Amino acid sequence: MKLRERRKGAFTGRRIKVWLVILGFAACALLVRAANFFIFHTSTDKYCMSCHIHPSADQSWQLSTHYNNKSGVITPCVGCHLPPQGDGYLFAKAKHGLKDAYGYFFKDSSQINREAKKLLENARGFVYENSCLKCHQNLFPVQLSVDGGNAHYFYTISKEPVNCINCHLNVGHYDKDALHASNTDFGVTVTADQIIYTEPARVDRFEDYTEMIPGSGVSFDMIAVSGGSFRMGSPESEPKRDEDEGPVREVTVSDFWMGKAEVTWDEYLAFFRATGSQGRTEGQTVSVKDADAISGATPPWGAPDQGWGKGSRPAITMTWHAASVYCQWLSQVTGKRYRLPTEAEWEYACRGGTETPYFFEGNPKRFTSEGFLKRLIKPDTAGIASSVVYALNSSSRTQEPSFVRPNPLGLLNMSGNVWEFCLDYYSADTYKADTAVLVNPRGPVRGREHVIRGGSFRSDAKDVRSAARDFTKTTAWLVTDPQIPKSIWWYSDCIDVGFRVVCEAE
Repeated sequence: MKLRERRKGAFTGRRIKVWLVILGFAACALLVRAANFFIFHTSTDKYCMSCHIHPSADQSWQLSTHYNNKSGVITPCVGCHLPPQGDGYLFAKAKHGLKDAYGYFFKDSSQINREAKKLLENARGFVYENSCLKCHQNLFPVQLSVDGGNAHYFYTISKEPVNCINCHLNVGHYDKDALHASNTDFGVTVTADQIIYTEPARVDRFEDYTEMIPGSGVSFDMIAVSGGSFRMGSPESEPKRDEDEGPVREVTVSDFWMGKAEVTWDEYLAFFRATGSQGRTEGQTVSVKDADAISGATPPWGAPDQGWGKGSRPAITMTWHAASVYCQWLSQVTGKRYRLPTEAEWEYACRGGTETPYFFEGNPKRFTSEGFLKRLIKPDTAGIASSVVYALNSSSRTQEPSFVRPNPLGLLNMSGNVWEFCLDYYSADTYKADTAVLVNPRGPVRGREHVIRGGSFRSDAKDVRSAARDFTKTTAWLVTDPQIPKSIWWYSDCIDVGFRVVCEAE
């Protein structure tokens, strides 16, 4: 009897175990099915749009070739904004999902800077290279253009990191102002009913004047900057300084005039239209009757103004060479001696007699956005926002000169808006080379890159200090130019560098 009861108990125990195993498998199957359903549902375009409250993204996607194409194939949101499954898909989905959920519940969607999200450096964090290559496996299809073939060949051999969206940034969200193609219509439109100047300004004394470009309706203001001595560079005690800003040295500059604002699109397009290069491609020359005639820029690739508008906004994306030729042309048509400022002239004018980090009061430590604590505590903008167009107030684009107040000399946007070319070659050791009193220094005798100064609309507050230095990066700024040879006139990968002119005093 006891043996029978033991067998019955053992059988019952085994049966319970079997049922527990069956129930476990069923529960796992239900969990997997529920998880798959959750993953699938939260990866649909409809669900994405319910969380990301910006209808323009949906509309621009439906106008793009990822939606509106001959084949009828639709690339969903997660086709670009998540990696392929098996390649970190779930981790990326969880990471972005948690961030998006936090933004949805705790942030004001009207305060999101959507223009900044479109910039290449930000888009790289949300568009996955492997996802592009999963669909576009053949990089050299028969219908590919010559320029496209050159660009894709460069992509395959480049030692520098190049992403598909370097060239195809707007392929998933259509933007009529950002097509990656040769723009032969750029600069053709001329404003009607303009007064056309026939003579340049006559300057008899060293004082401010308004220059008039003959043959156009364009004029601009020049500020008389009286020469003097100043301490160039930043002391070791200055917060957020870089090593190439010192040691501080005594420098003397002579009188010069400087453009009140950065060269505008109106000014640059007067040169672009006058120099007879419309329709010419890179590498071609123009035959001219006048041996002294200047052959200007070829048509740009894409929209140099980024669709932000031209007019009095600063001209951007032209190379140092193009800016230099512009000065040569301006000198020719006005009879004056225009050129780019030396680095010493630039800093002297920017400081306007001050010796502080900025031409206004303020500490870079309070203004900067860099550092972990600044993510929790917003930086002070009260003392800087009215004087500088920089990352926190620019809306991720250039602004017109009237956006800020002038420095003590009456100059606008010396700090911020766009970096500005200087005449000098760049060297990190320029200030260390000669610590004696210098008169009108012009930097190293030779070099590869040129100095740029002032910071831009993308810069942190530390990079718009009066002493902050940087330099051109020609190779990096021409990565996605598909032409062979690459343009000497336009940067394909730099949207925040421009220039202003100086005029030499007799």
